[in-house]
Amino acid sequence: MNVLQGLSRIAHQSLRRTICTSLVRRSTYESDGKTSVTILNKEADAGLMINSYSQFGFRLNNDMVVIGPMAIFSRTVLSWNVESHEDINDESLSLFCAIEPKIDVLVVGIGDHTITPAFSKKIIDFMKRYKINVEVLGTEQACSTFNFLNAENRVVAAALIPPMTMRVNEDDLMQKQISISKSFEVSDK
Repeated sequence: MNVLQGLSRIAHQSLRRTICTSLVRRSTYESDGKTSVTILNKEADAGLMINSYSQFGFRLNNDMVVIGPMAIFSRTVLSWNVESHEDINDESLSLFCAIEPKIDVLVVGIGDHTITPAFSKKIIDFMKRYKINVEVLGTEQACSTFNFLNAENRVVAAALIPPMTMRVNEDDLMQKQISISKSFEVSDK
Protein backbone atom coordinates (compact mmCIF):
# COMPACT_ATOMS: atom_id res chain seq x y z
CA MET A 1 0.00 0.00 0.00
CA ASN A 2 2.84 2.42 0.85
CA VAL A 3 4.44 1.73 -2.54
CA LEU A 4 1.19 2.72 -4.30
CA GLN A 5 0.91 5.89 -2.26
CA GLY A 6 4.53 6.72 -3.07
CA LEU A 7 3.98 6.18 -6.79
CA SER A 8 0.78 8.21 -6.68
CA ARG A 9 2.61 11.05 -4.94
CA ILE A 10 5.47 11.01 -7.48
CA ALA A 11 3.03 11.02 -10.41
CA HIS A 12 1.00 13.80 -8.78
CA GLN A 13 4.08 15.99 -8.23
CA SER A 14 5.40 15.34 -11.72
CA LEU A 15 2.05 16.24 -13.32
CA ARG A 16 1.77 19.37 -11.18
CA ARG A 17 5.30 20.50 -12.13
CA THR A 18 4.63 19.87 -15.81
CA ILE A 19 1.34 21.76 -15.82
CA CYS A 20 2.58 24.64 -13.65
CA THR A 21 5.74 25.17 -15.69
CA SER A 22 3.76 25.12 -18.92
CA LEU A 23 1.39 27.79 -17.57
CA VAL A 24 4.08 30.24 -16.44
CA ARG A 25 3.65 33.60 -18.18
CA ARG A 26 6.56 35.86 -18.82
CA SER A 27 5.88 39.45 -17.92
CA THR A 28 7.85 42.65 -18.02
CA TYR A 29 7.60 45.60 -15.74
CA GLU A 30 6.24 48.78 -17.22
CA SER A 31 7.49 52.26 -16.40
CA ASP A 32 8.38 52.59 -12.70
CA GLY A 33 8.54 48.84 -11.94
CA LYS A 34 5.17 48.47 -10.25
CA THR A 35 3.53 45.06 -10.31
CA SER A 36 0.11 44.81 -11.91
CA VAL A 37 -2.66 42.35 -11.11
CA THR A 38 -5.45 41.10 -13.32
CA ILE A 39 -8.74 40.80 -11.47
CA LEU A 40 -10.24 37.39 -12.20
CA ASN A 41 -13.59 37.80 -10.50
CA LYS A 42 -15.37 40.86 -11.95
CA GLU A 43 -18.39 40.70 -9.63
CA ALA A 44 -17.98 43.56 -7.19
CA ASP A 45 -19.87 42.00 -4.29
CA ALA A 46 -18.87 38.37 -4.66
CA GLY A 47 -15.52 37.33 -3.29
CA LEU A 48 -13.72 34.19 -4.30
CA MET A 49 -15.08 30.96 -2.89
CA ILE A 50 -13.83 27.40 -3.24
CA ASN A 51 -16.41 25.25 -5.01
CA SER A 52 -14.49 21.98 -5.01
CA TYR A 53 -11.08 20.41 -4.68
CA SER A 54 -9.33 17.29 -5.87
CA GLN A 55 -5.92 15.68 -5.66
CA PHE A 56 -4.71 18.06 -8.35
CA GLY A 57 -6.08 21.41 -7.23
CA PHE A 58 -9.14 23.57 -6.66
CA ARG A 59 -12.13 24.94 -8.59
CA LEU A 60 -13.32 28.41 -7.61
CA ASN A 61 -16.77 30.00 -7.88
CA ASN A 62 -15.70 31.95 -10.99
CA ASP A 63 -14.96 28.62 -12.77
CA MET A 64 -11.22 29.15 -12.46
CA VAL A 65 -9.17 26.01 -11.81
CA VAL A 66 -6.02 26.30 -9.70
CA ILE A 67 -3.60 23.42 -10.07
CA GLY A 68 -1.55 22.55 -7.01
CA PRO A 69 -1.28 24.41 -3.71
CA MET A 70 -2.74 27.91 -3.61
CA ALA A 71 -2.86 31.06 -1.54
CA ILE A 72 -6.35 32.51 -1.77
CA PHE A 73 -7.63 35.85 -0.53
CA SER A 74 -11.09 37.42 -0.76
CA ARG A 75 -10.53 38.62 -4.35
CA THR A 76 -7.15 37.19 -5.40
CA VAL A 77 -5.61 33.76 -5.84
CA LEU A 78 -1.93 32.88 -6.23
CA SER A 79 0.01 29.69 -6.72
CA TRP A 80 1.65 28.77 -3.40
CA ASN A 81 5.12 27.35 -3.89
CA VAL A 82 5.09 24.37 -1.51
CA GLU A 83 5.17 20.67 -2.37
CA SER A 84 3.70 19.31 0.86
CA HIS A 85 2.94 20.24 4.45
CA GLU A 86 6.62 19.65 5.25
CA ASP A 87 7.49 22.75 3.17
CA ILE A 88 5.36 25.06 5.31
CA ASN A 89 7.82 27.26 7.16
CA ASP A 90 8.49 30.91 8.02
CA GLU A 91 9.54 31.65 4.44
CA SER A 92 6.46 30.12 2.81
CA LEU A 93 4.18 31.91 5.30
CA SER A 94 5.89 35.32 4.96
CA LEU A 95 3.61 36.22 2.03
CA PHE A 96 0.64 36.39 4.38
CA CYS A 97 2.48 38.78 6.72
CA ALA A 98 3.47 41.23 3.98
CA ILE A 99 0.13 42.00 2.35
CA GLU A 100 -2.06 45.02 2.97
CA PRO A 101 -4.67 45.25 4.33
CA LYS A 102 -3.44 42.94 7.06
CA ILE A 103 -5.45 39.74 7.25
CA ASP A 104 -7.41 38.87 10.40
CA VAL A 105 -7.30 35.09 9.96
CA LEU A 106 -5.10 32.71 7.99
CA VAL A 107 -6.59 29.28 7.35
CA VAL A 108 -3.95 26.66 6.57
CA GLY A 109 -5.12 23.44 4.89
CA ILE A 110 -2.44 20.76 4.98
CA GLY A 111 -4.10 18.19 2.73
CA ASP A 112 -5.02 14.94 4.42
CA HIS A 113 -2.00 14.68 6.71
CA THR A 114 -2.36 14.36 10.46
CA ILE A 115 -2.07 17.65 12.29
CA THR A 116 0.35 17.37 15.20
CA PRO A 117 0.48 19.87 18.06
CA ALA A 118 4.16 20.60 17.33
CA PHE A 119 3.40 21.38 13.67
CA SER A 120 0.47 23.67 14.56
CA LYS A 121 2.50 25.41 17.26
CA LYS A 122 5.29 26.25 14.79
CA ILE A 123 2.80 27.97 12.44
CA ILE A 124 0.83 29.65 15.23
CA ASP A 125 3.98 31.03 16.89
CA PHE A 126 5.24 32.51 13.60
CA MET A 127 1.89 34.16 12.76
CA LYS A 128 1.47 35.42 16.35
CA ARG A 129 4.57 37.63 15.83
CA TYR A 130 2.57 39.45 13.14
CA LYS A 131 -0.66 39.49 15.17
CA ILE A 132 -2.49 37.23 12.69
CA ASN A 133 -4.84 34.52 13.93
CA VAL A 134 -4.34 31.13 12.31
CA GLU A 135 -6.27 27.87 11.99
CA VAL A 136 -4.42 24.72 10.91
CA LEU A 137 -6.88 22.19 9.46
CA GLY A 138 -7.26 19.45 6.92
CA THR A 139 -7.96 20.82 3.43
CA GLU A 140 -11.65 19.87 3.47
CA GLN A 141 -12.32 21.78 6.69
CA ALA A 142 -10.01 24.63 5.62
CA CYS A 143 -11.99 25.20 2.40
CA SER A 144 -15.26 25.38 4.34
CA THR A 145 -13.77 27.68 6.96
CA PHE A 146 -12.33 30.03 4.33
CA ASN A 147 -15.67 30.20 2.47
CA PHE A 148 -17.58 30.90 5.69
CA LEU A 149 -15.23 33.68 6.86
CA ASN A 150 -15.06 35.21 3.40
CA ALA A 151 -18.87 35.24 3.13
CA GLU A 152 -18.93 37.20 6.39
CA ASN A 153 -16.67 39.82 4.73
CA ARG A 154 -13.79 39.08 7.08
CA VAL A 155 -10.26 39.86 5.92
CA VAL A 156 -9.24 36.24 5.49
CA ALA A 157 -6.68 34.26 3.53
CA ALA A 158 -6.10 30.55 3.08
CA ALA A 159 -2.99 28.55 2.28
CA LEU A 160 -4.20 25.26 0.86
CA ILE A 161 -2.52 22.04 -0.24
CA PRO A 162 -4.63 19.52 -2.20
CA PRO A 163 -5.11 16.20 -0.39
CA MET A 164 -3.31 13.10 -1.67
CA THR A 165 -6.41 10.91 -1.26
CA MET A 166 -10.10 11.65 -1.60
CA ARG A 167 -12.80 10.47 0.77
CA VAL A 168 -15.88 8.87 -0.74
CA ASN A 169 -19.13 9.62 1.07
CA GLU A 170 -22.70 8.40 0.70
CA ASP A 171 -23.66 11.30 -1.55
CA ASP A 172 -20.85 10.43 -3.97
CA LEU A 173 -22.00 6.81 -4.11
CA MET A 174 -25.62 7.84 -4.65
CA GLN A 175 -24.69 10.22 -7.50
CA LYS A 176 -22.66 7.46 -9.17
CA GLN A 177 -25.56 4.98 -8.92
CA ILE A 178 -27.97 7.56 -10.39
CA SER A 179 -25.67 8.25 -13.32
CA ILE A 180 -25.24 4.52 -13.98
CA SER A 181 -29.00 3.89 -13.87
CA LYS A 182 -29.62 6.82 -16.25
CA SER A 183 -27.16 5.39 -18.74
CA PHE A 184 -29.39 2.29 -19.08
CA GLU A 185 -32.65 4.22 -19.54
CA VAL A 186 -34.33 3.87 -22.90
CA SER A 187 -36.01 6.89 -24.39
CA ASP A 188 -39.63 6.47 -25.60
CA LYS A 189 -39.10 8.89 -28.47
